[in-house]
Amino acid sequence: MPDVLGPDYELTVLPMADDYEGEVVASLVRRRAAEPTGRAVLYLHGFTDYFFQTHLADHFAAQGADFYGLDLRKYGRSLLPHQTRGFVRSVTEYFPEIDEAVRIIRERDGHAEVVLNAHSTGGLVAALWADRVRGRGRVDGLVLNSPFFDLNVPTYLRLAADLLRGPLSRLPAGAVLPLATATAYGRSLHRGHHGEWDFDLEWKPIGGFPVHAAWLAAVRRAQLRLHEGLRVDVPVLVLCAAEGLRLRDFAPEALGADVVLDPRQIARWSTSVGPHVTCVRVPGGVHDLVLSPEPVRKRVFAEMDRWIDAYLRGGPPGGGPAGGPYQGRANRP
Repeated sequence: MPDVLGPDYELTVLPMADDYEGEVVASLVRRRAAEPTGRAVLYLHGFTDYFFQTHLADHFAAQGADFYGLDLRKYGRSLLPHQTRGFVRSVTEYFPEIDEAVRIIRERDGHAEVVLNAHSTGGLVAALWADRVRGRGRVDGLVLNSPFFDLNVPTYLRLAADLLRGPLSRLPAGAVLPLATATAYGRSLHRGHHGEWDFDLEWKPIGGFPVHAAWLAAVRRAQLRLHEGLRVDVPVLVLCAAEGLRLRDFAPEALGADVVLDPRQIARWSTSVGPHVTCVRVPGGVHDLVLSPEPVRKRVFAEMDRWIDAYLRGGPPGGGPAGGPYQGRANRP
């Protein structure tokens, strides 16, 4: 069916099994390339987020890759009236919709190569999902944009989260942590404030979503699992900003730094994803690097393209003759 992003985008609703809140769906948005090459990019968003980055889709579509944005359960297009926004008790609850999206991309739409491009919390989820499906040829590479690999809080609060994650996980969905609202990032992005981007403020509010205790416990369990070391068996690119700042209210510095996560933590834990990881820190980048001001986001796209050239253009999909702008590994180990 048509999508809210306009005539170039198609929406497929993915019914999922009911959970503890009732009915669950996910939403897969497709942007077809004018001259497809058999390659596809699947995008996973972060917390307080949904897919709206049409310039990212346009970039890959121009190279012959069909682009898919997946709104995970309880976010954006997938949020149902009875649901708690963004709430899960385990990040593994997202795995069924990623499985189904990849199945559709490969089996229904016939793509031989799939790159998983994921941002922030989506990057954490993508890493754990790719570790679970290693050896099955479901994905050919990961491009992680400021993945949520650690909590950007003082050490004592991180230790407290670790000690309390068991009790926190058992609290009801409505239990919200009493955290101060931070608007620096949202105001740095939205064109109604200090940014250049237009997005739905119901689906991505300036002050973010409330942080539910059980959700935080789930994220922390996932982070600690990653810290132990995953074995993702495809090449991985981790991109993050060069500088991080802790800001609650907007300041001009928010336009050139990650004010959500600490890039040093991202770089530190990047090699825990698997044995073949490239980490690039981008000067002037913001948390969602593809929403950075020009010319920074141009550098981000160039880094993604260069990495894809190096690690996914070693041969054509299906073993056919080389050629075309977006040649890939075609599931070779």
